[in-house]
Amino acid sequence: MTNDHEANPLRDSRDRRLNRIAGPSALVFFGVTGDLAKKKLLPAVYDLMNRGLLPPSFGLVGFGRREWSDDDFRAYVRESVQAHARTPFNEEVWSQFAQGMRFVVGAFDDDAAYDQLKATLAELDERGAQHNHAFYLSIPPKAFEQVLSKLAEHNLASRNEDAHLGWRRVVIEKPFGHNLESARELNSIVEKVFPSDAVFRIDHYLGKETVQNILAMRFSNQMFEPLWNANYVDHVQITMAEDIGIGSRAGYYDGVGAARDVIQNHLLQLLALTAMEEPLSLDSKHLREEKAKVLEAVRIKNLQESFALGQYAAGYQGGEHVNGFFDEKDIPADSRTETFAALKLFIDNRRWDGVPFYLRAGKRLGRRVTEIAVVFKKSSDRLFGRDEGDTAHQNAIVIRVQPDEGMTIRFAAKVPGTQMEIRDVNMDFGYGHSFTEESPEAYERLILDVLLGEPPLFPRHEEVELSWKILDPFEEYWEENTIKPEPYESGSWGPRSAHEMLERDDRAWRRP
Repeated sequence: MTNDHEANPLRDSRDRRLNRIAGPSALVFFGVTGDLAKKKLLPAVYDLMNRGLLPPSFGLVGFGRREWSDDDFRAYVRESVQAHARTPFNEEVWSQFAQGMRFVVGAFDDDAAYDQLKATLAELDERGAQHNHAFYLSIPPKAFEQVLSKLAEHNLASRNEDAHLGWRRVVIEKPFGHNLESARELNSIVEKVFPSDAVFRIDHYLGKETVQNILAMRFSNQMFEPLWNANYVDHVQITMAEDIGIGSRAGYYDGVGAARDVIQNHLLQLLALTAMEEPLSLDSKHLREEKAKVLEAVRIKNLQESFALGQYAAGYQGGEHVNGFFDEKDIPADSRTETFAALKLFIDNRRWDGVPFYLRAGKRLGRRVTEIAVVFKKSSDRLFGRDEGDTAHQNAIVIRVQPDEGMTIRFAAKVPGTQMEIRDVNMDFGYGHSFTEESPEAYERLILDVLLGEPPLFPRHEEVELSWKILDPFEEYWEENTIKPEPYESGSWGPRSAHEMLERDDRAWRRP
């Protein structure tokens, strides 16, 4: 006879309130001298060490072309940590951390460098890494295949012959391909070298506390879930707005654009988490299954009227004059790369039948914000005489992913006074106000999950391919019809065509 705990798959034997501490291991960074590593990855590893979540014997290896010694690398990491770490600098922690640092000099195609890397990891194994190695590829996508091939050639990707003596994992930064075909090719290359359960595709948005709180908010509160469907929801808006331009990223950004850079990965993942059914458990298998079901059910209706594209023009933002897209360095005069993209999608299942999901992402918009707004259907307002055509008077739940992490609920209330006047008010929850503990950086959570081998926040290759299946019809239509993005004023909320897309549905974009 089984007890209740064994019989219930929704229960988990682990206490999720306890800190999870990584075991003995070494982490190798390819692309360690890039901005991402300097400003995010290296500080995140130090913060994990400072919080006691990495073992004292932890090894950190940088791989790059600079003629650095191990001490040069330590000085570089220290500078990065002191400038960008979330937690206070601690000399005692640093001293322990620095002992496990090594640097390997070489290019991505340098066989001698991979031999040196192998010897370096063997040294760290003796020190206590115990043959557990993770390889973080913070490098251009075109270099993935070369590095993966070299890791395989030099037996760096293989597990130890005695299977219980160590694991090998690889972490890959986006973008993962530029369309469905290239994503499939890249998946094939990666999984020839590493088994699928050892591949971690990073989407740093999924490491943010507020994104994870979507699951807690939906499935641990009885007040929300019964309303989370087409019977009550009018539409959903998912926004990622930036108030900066492309800056010095023209070499990467031109030819990629907002849709590939943001919508294909970040926003479609947010859509999946918002729309998914309750998983059987919080384990990666069940979470990924439910997300994949949503992405597989996404449909486009009337493609020609389901998108808007824009390019920011010169103007004033925050009282300062800013360049337009074509004024940025190295942008060709005939570029059709969009800096703003908006899509209208539907989910073909019973829960979301007929509910449009509007996704938008752009640069040089009114403010920096990422949010999910679930907008409910209008009440009849028969008693209060409000204008039925006024879209402002709709209840909404707004989940703020960044920068002011939290949630707002919009509802109607009576204005004090002798008249029966109704006005929308907001009830607000902010992480910074409600919890004394500061939220960890997304990369802290994600790097720790890699070292623990717990992948629930990492998209599997099926999710990546399903996301490209959604975006590819738009990209192909834009290319075949030579669609030119519409100019929009810097500091605005995008081109006129984006507003017209919602106006055709008698709706309007939120202004966060």
